[in-house]
Amino acid sequence: MVQRTEPRRRPKDRKLQIAAVAAEAFSARGYHGVGVDEIAAAVGISGPALYRHFPNKYALFLRAATDLADALETALVDEDDAALDCADPAERLNGQLLAAIRTTVTHRRTAGLYRWESRYLAADDRARIRATIETVNQRITDTLTRLRPGLPARDAAQICVAMLGVIGSITVHRTTLPPRRLDRLLLGACRAVADVEPVTVDDDGVPSALPGADASSDDRREALLGAAVTAFHARGYHDVSIEDIASAAGITASGVYRHFTGKADLLAAAFHRAADRLADATTAALHGADTPRDALTALVDVYVRLSFQQSELMSVYVAELAVLPDGPRTELRAVQRHNTDRWAHLLADTRPELSATECRFLVHAAFALVLDVGRIMHFDATASNQARVRALVEAVLFGS
Repeated sequence: MVQRTEPRRRPKDRKLQIAAVAAEAFSARGYHGVGVDEIAAAVGISGPALYRHFPNKYALFLRAATDLADALETALVDEDDAALDCADPAERLNGQLLAAIRTTVTHRRTAGLYRWESRYLAADDRARIRATIETVNQRITDTLTRLRPGLPARDAAQICVAMLGVIGSITVHRTTLPPRRLDRLLLGACRAVADVEPVTVDDDGVPSALPGADASSDDRREALLGAAVTAFHARGYHDVSIEDIASAAGITASGVYRHFTGKADLLAAAFHRAADRLADATTAALHGADTPRDALTALVDVYVRLSFQQSELMSVYVAELAVLPDGPRTELRAVQRHNTDRWAHLLADTRPELSATECRFLVHAAFALVLDVGRIMHFDATASNQARVRALVEAVLFGS
């Protein structure tokens, strides 16, 4: 007698499982660094089985890129619906920020995807996600302006982006805290940012450049570095060829290889150049500081100036570091950790009530804030813009 077996049934959550695995893979290695077969194997299915749920890799990527924006919008709508009878704007702002914090924590391993890989989205998809994010921003900004009715619209918008930058900073590192402590820490940093007063300074002059020459004795090498960073920033590492970089630098493609072994070598060299300039400026800033707080304030100034003067490079560093071979990537991450730890140690000396882990969270939040607010300022390096960003960063680090 033949024993009948029950037909195998696909899990009801298979599509969600595929989407989650794809989102983590894209977040870790970028759009071009992940293949459909790899995602299918990680889920334990065949490629054809995956295509029953998603028609192509782009559809997977779009789902991953939209998840956080959609989740944030849902969380803010739900929070606002629950707080309809709340007349206190401070309480309402706390509720919105906590909703954003908890949603981002839930999506922490994948939430940075849209931030750095959006260039690979079709224009209409990118616009739709941006509109969703702007809706989230507007809800928080409306509450902030109720709390601070005299706050200029520009400052309110910048503060909102800064608060969301603080929250989003947890997506770029893997340091952990218990959920309640993390809620309290991030909410406190956001509320300190919300209290920052508008900054107005004389824009007649732009802050001086950081120490270090802008060019070496080899002008062609410098031209190649500059052309590479500009191209990577505009189009993404994988969509730029050596020929593109050579043409932009005004030399032949074969001439590139007299200076660099390839694209990865160009990218690593640009990152090391920025790291060296930051290290030189940091040493000079720390030399004149009398207290840990003075030293940290000086480092804030250095970091803001570097970010505005080399905005393309700083953005490319965050977006493209993962494409480097293991050796250069590990070396550069070690440099980044050393810089973060230096800030965190100074912050711990300034605010002994914070743990070492809490200090690292706030330092990462400060770094993220600079890039996020700098973007909406188009990195226009006026004295006023840089002063505003410094004030926001100092609020994150030192509290209100």
